[in-house]
Amino acid sequence: MGEAKIRLCVDHPLEAGQSFPLPPAQAHYLADVMRVPDGGAVLAFNGRDGEWLCTLGRPGRRQAGLTPVRMTRAQAEPPDLWLLFAPLRKARTDFVVEKAVELGVRRILPVQTAFTSAERIRRDRLVAQAREAAEQCGALAVPAVDGLRPLDAVLADWDAGRRLYLCDESLAGQPSAVPERGRPGAVLVGPEGGFSAAERAKLRARPFVVPLALGPRILRAETAALAALVLWQRAAGDWA
Repeated sequence: MGEAKIRLCVDHPLEAGQSFPLPPAQAHYLADVMRVPDGGAVLAFNGRDGEWLCTLGRPGRRQAGLTPVRMTRAQAEPPDLWLLFAPLRKARTDFVVEKAVELGVRRILPVQTAFTSAERIRRDRLVAQAREAAEQCGALAVPAVDGLRPLDAVLADWDAGRRLYLCDESLAGQPSAVPERGRPGAVLVGPEGGFSAAERAKLRARPFVVPLALGPRILRAETAALAALVLWQRAAGDWA
């Protein structure tokens, strides 16, 4: 068995010697797209049992399965960091989800704001995007992806023990708050048009909201999301 160059997120338990079938889409991907031979090596993870080196079995032309051989990495959770963002145009939303997974978030929450340009999202597409990003970047779990909800509804259910770092373009050039280590956090990024005055006032009135400055320039929404996640991870996450 050669070196594994492909990672798959699977829905089955992973245990040495316990083979399981792959769904048709993954079987096609391995056998027909990536041309992994019978007995070839594949890495697999499921968000629970760590990462495993597996062998590919191909009992039929349209069938394939994996047999876990040995664990390569024990399960580890990413830092308790969420991303709340107002959906952008399709490609930019995909970009934000992909990079949020790479940067190590545990949950992604699309929120509807006063100036959000997208009135609906395809949650199934974002889940698939997150899954693919986790496979590519070496993550051991796929972040949860929520459906689109109004910002007010999300705030109404908020656990006050989780700090919500508000990316506020009005603070450009001012000193930034430093995220707290050892405390669950979340980053909130507004739409291309920013937050309305009413939204900003409501957010600042919440005791768990911490305004966050992101340098001397006003950033695009997708850039702000990445900058805020990096800032949090560097100060309070697994980059510290």
